[in-house]
Amino acid sequence: MRSKRGETTETMKIKKILVASLLVVALFGVALLPAMFTGDTHAPLAGPELSSFEYEEVEFDNRDLQLAGMLFFPEGEGPFPVAVIIHGSGTSRRNSTWYLSVTRHLQGNGIAVLLPDKRGCEKSEGSWVGAGFDELATDALAAADFVRSRTEFEGSSIGLVGMSQGGWIAPVAVSRDPVFAFVVSMSGATVPTARQLLHEEIYNMSAYTWPFIARMLAPISSKQILKMDHVKAYADFDPIPYWLRVEAPKFFAFGGGDMNVTVEESLEALRANNIDGWAKVYPNGGHAIADPESHTVARDFLNDLVEFIHQASKGSSSASNEAMPDQTPGR
Repeated sequence: MRSKRGETTETMKIKKILVASLLVVALFGVALLPAMFTGDTHAPLAGPELSSFEYEEVEFDNRDLQLAGMLFFPEGEGPFPVAVIIHGSGTSRRNSTWYLSVTRHLQGNGIAVLLPDKRGCEKSEGSWVGAGFDELATDALAAADFVRSRTEFEGSSIGLVGMSQGGWIAPVAVSRDPVFAFVVSMSGATVPTARQLLHEEIYNMSAYTWPFIARMLAPISSKQILKMDHVKAYADFDPIPYWLRVEAPKFFAFGGGDMNVTVEESLEALRANNIDGWAKVYPNGGHAIADPESHTVARDFLNDLVEFIHQASKGSSSASNEAMPDQTPGR
């Protein structure tokens, strides 16, 4: 069959397919146009190297898993407060500048640090893939039990410092073990997983396309990510019920420029649910709460962290859980 111009139906179909394909290619090119002109504006985080530390290699068990880590002692005579670090998402390495920067400042200010190897990373057995927050919280509890078993820390106050996703795991652990002296959430969201993931997908996609396109595509991709093995174990997680059960002094620290975490929504979730504690936004910090000029973890945050831990360890009223919002640690 031919059209009025003498073209066969088959030829017209082929032309329509070609035109549609060209439109898809053109739209894809337009969508990626920002990536052609935008470079990576985030400089690598600067900080101490692992080789500059002295530490003790340690091992401890969580049921049938053997976990490992590094124990850092401050100078002087104890007892010292002890901070147990909880890692963020994904694979963790001992030479992470972020973890080591926090460790160095705490160690240099009279606070011992246990930096465990995340399960399935470095010298720890198991796998973090498919592990839910309940399971990962038991790793933090096993690390704390190990600290309590050490004679050097008899009479020491022990707390948790959750970094990024570790800020989700920390309240799960503390809600199970109320004897912790303090708990810190550094760049940890307080909104449910699905909302946090949607926010992060919009940010990630915006690096490669126009923001309005990212907002259209992110709901689709985030739903698929929630089904992936490394996410589905905590796809329905909401941290607020756990924070409501935490009685220990709490410190929520956010970077004002953190595009990975829903900072304003996280603060609002704390206010709406009357979650008490210290909360501070460091205006120029990103996810690592880094100083934009030195590209190191911001000194004002590190100083606030030290002050909070010492005050909480002494039972100071200024570190107690009073009304939100927007408490700022003293100087």
